[in-house]
Amino acid sequence: MRIPRIYHPEPLMNVKDCQLSEDGANHVGRVLRMQAGQQLELFDGSNHIYNAVITQSSKKNVEVEILSRQFDDRESPLSIHLGQVISRGDRMEFTIQKSVELGVNIITPLWSERCGVKLDTERMDKKIQQWKKIVISACEQCGRNVIPEIRPMMKLQDWCAEQDKALKLNLHPRARYSIKTLPHIPKEGVRLLIGSEGGLSPQEIAQTEQQGFTEVLLGKRILRTETAALTAITALQVCFGDLT
Repeated sequence: MRIPRIYHPEPLMNVKDCQLSEDGANHVGRVLRMQAGQQLELFDGSNHIYNAVITQSSKKNVEVEILSRQFDDRESPLSIHLGQVISRGDRMEFTIQKSVELGVNIITPLWSERCGVKLDTERMDKKIQQWKKIVISACEQCGRNVIPEIRPMMKLQDWCAEQDKALKLNLHPRARYSIKTLPHIPKEGVRLLIGSEGGLSPQEIAQTEQQGFTEVLLGKRILRTETAALTAITALQVCFGDLT
């Protein structure tokens, strides 16, 4: 049986005994019904794993003893910052979950002219917290020991105007390059823009050009927004990252 992996939100570097977080205790004690003496693997986002044994377990409280610590780097050499226009229903959750599995480092949810999602401030905050939990769950599942960042929601034009040294990429059918023919990826990595289900408006496409985005092709077929994001990330990881 695979040893469960549990995220601990506080540093474990010099900890001998600890109490799991509310979410961790609920999963271990209530969902998995694990008991004292059983083993866990904890991670705290520091790129280390901690082998631990349960010393006390109930549905609301789980205490563990840390047995050992090990550096375990599973991060891609390619840094990817995904700017994803918010999609409807569970598509955004799916995109976030799978992009974490594929190695994305930062995700910024974006508003665009053709974005079909409307959220007030309270619902925005709830969505961000929900997405952060999805990121953690994806890391627990896929073995990553660094937690990707979910940034606050931004307007697309503001995100495009942010200055960094990463290669800015935008998918477009008229592009000169495919991902595998990109001439250069800087050490700072990639800033990947994925539009809404209705695509970017002509004004938004013009803005990406003004902000130095390189247009790339994914092929002749038109992909849904969640398919486009995951296909582009996979292609980038195969060509420049750690997928083989």
